[in-house]
Amino acid sequence: MAGVECKSNDYGAAAYWDARYSSSGSHASAAAAGEFFDWYQTYPALRPLLRVRVPAASRVLMLGCGNSLLSEDMTKDGYEDIVNIDISSVVIEQMREKHKEIPQLTYMQMDVRDMSFFGDELFDCVLDKGTLDAMMCADDAPDGASKMLAEVARLLRPNGIYLLITYGAPKERVPLLNQTGCSWSITLYIMPTPGYQLKMSKGTQPTMEEVALTEDGQLPTDYVLKDPESHFIYVCHKLAVKEVHCRDIDPEETANAN
Repeated sequence: MAGVECKSNDYGAAAYWDARYSSSGSHASAAAAGEFFDWYQTYPALRPLLRVRVPAASRVLMLGCGNSLLSEDMTKDGYEDIVNIDISSVVIEQMREKHKEIPQLTYMQMDVRDMSFFGDELFDCVLDKGTLDAMMCADDAPDGASKMLAEVARLLRPNGIYLLITYGAPKERVPLLNQTGCSWSITLYIMPTPGYQLKMSKGTQPTMEEVALTEDGQLPTDYVLKDPESHFIYVCHKLAVKEVHCRDIDPEETANAN
């Protein structure tokens, strides 16, 4: 899934992912061989942001967990409750077996477009490392992606965080995030890919840059990406009902009414 290009595969289909995680010799079957694979960024690279934005006592939902090390690394760093879901029953069984001695980790087979198993407002944080990108390459895109985001908003507690790591630039992702029924305060960070950082940094710590979005939720016109394949990290803070109502009020109308 390099960049935002979509191949002919249906990335929203369980059959596609089951086949990948069952195939011998590919990184996608790594968990079955006692190995793992992380899309986009690893926990050490994301740790500075996660530790600030997501307290260790948070109840976390990991979307499209695959055979990533992210959840395991988070528990090693003190996180107490991470529910991992994936559409592939194959990888869920692999990861459940690998982590059966880690009580902080729960694994469930589930389609992110329908998470009705969970009640409303159960999670403090929803983590998404490439799952929205996959949904935008599914046969039912963008409708399936919109369903997923509506479910994310439903599951988050007021003031909860949806932390999205994606190849999608603001012009592609902000309109999707701001669909009807979703109310967010969005902070954007941009992070070069690990390959670019390895080539340019010569062993220094990964760089993550906060970039102020324009009023209409876009990158500043003079902003230039250091790495054209950079990852965009959206920290979406779910607005409480009172905050949403306050934002809907026109200050000029209020002044005139007085």
